[in-house]
Amino acid sequence: MTPREASEKEAGAPPTLGIGMVGYAFMGAAHSQGWRTAGHVFDLPMRPALAAICGRDPAAVRAAADKHGWAATETDWRALIARDDVQVVDICTPGDSHAEIAIAALEAGKHVLCEKPLANSVAEAEAMVRVAEAARARGQLAMVGFNYRRVPAVAYARQLIAEGRLGTLRHIRVTYLQDWLVDPAFPLTWRLKREHAGSGALGDLGAHIVDLAQFLTGEPLVGVSALVETFVKERPVLSGASAGLSASGGGDLGPVTVDDAAVFTGRLASGALASFEATRMAAGRKNALHLEINGERGSLAFDLERLNELQYHDHTEPAPSSGFRRILVTESEHPYLEAWWPPGHALGYEHTFVHQARDLVEAIAAGTDPAPSFADGLQVQRVLAAVEDSAAKNAVYTPVPPPTGAPAPGIQA
Repeated sequence: MTPREASEKEAGAPPTLGIGMVGYAFMGAAHSQGWRTAGHVFDLPMRPALAAICGRDPAAVRAAADKHGWAATETDWRALIARDDVQVVDICTPGDSHAEIAIAALEAGKHVLCEKPLANSVAEAEAMVRVAEAARARGQLAMVGFNYRRVPAVAYARQLIAEGRLGTLRHIRVTYLQDWLVDPAFPLTWRLKREHAGSGALGDLGAHIVDLAQFLTGEPLVGVSALVETFVKERPVLSGASAGLSASGGGDLGPVTVDDAAVFTGRLASGALASFEATRMAAGRKNALHLEINGERGSLAFDLERLNELQYHDHTEPAPSSGFRRILVTESEHPYLEAWWPPGHALGYEHTFVHQARDLVEAIAAGTDPAPSFADGLQVQRVLAAVEDSAAKNAVYTPVPPPTGAPAPGIQA
């Protein structure tokens, strides 16, 4: 026990949980907000401490640490993992480094939170799951960061479906539309290179909507039929650094090696049908995620741009008075909202990362399995791989390999 831990125990304060983050850009800022805020909103059994943040550029990572409240900086992720004051390693880097960092952290005895998609390939994701399962036996936990599960309206929709309010499910349709690549002059950032990103809109946006479909329905996708397209084949080579979804380019052009858009249909294990669209080429759409689920007894619809609302239709009501009605998901009885503001006072995008931090801290304190697990992330990766396989064969229906030796993924709440 360290002197600080002994002092906390004597004072009756919650023990400290040291967080170390690798990466400091868009997702690094969002995760920092979550870790910094969770303990000030929720009564947590452990107190997250922003111990150290890691990035290759010393000046840039120091600026990020000062801005977001991190106590120390590192320029080598291996040094961050080796720190005694780091118990959780939060990975917010491009997908090509997820597997190496996560595996090293778990083998070093750390808990891990890894941004989605879990990896750039099924083989990498499978290796991560194997190591996570071995680490679990030693007490280390691993979770993948699908933050949209933590929107209170989405979590409440999951609750209604699990209670049988929609009855047998028939259809789910999900679209995720952005427009930041419409301009062909937008430069060639890492997100447009397969060796770094794995895929384009498919992995970036499609991973979210595949996870949401499986999370909400409690069922895995068992097969898909898909088309993908790259509309702008070459883009200006990046000049300088990129920030979030903004960047500047030079005069030379380089090849785009990922998709701009993916459209696919699928079948859930129960036989319900699903349709998906993910694109970064939808002019006028900034971060438009829409979903609707239809069952024999009713329907649910959600729009991320109105994320405090859920649309619900009860098909058992008499036809003259039935129809969709708005549920304002701001009551203290709704998921995550017991510690926030009075009813009607809305939350936003950043709160999903606060909820994510809360859930992982509580799982670590209780020694329970967090969700979504690395196995859930692997299932999403298998769906994405099947989408690419189907698209390469001109939309031939392609089965998704089932999980081996585990319950059907996507059902963990």
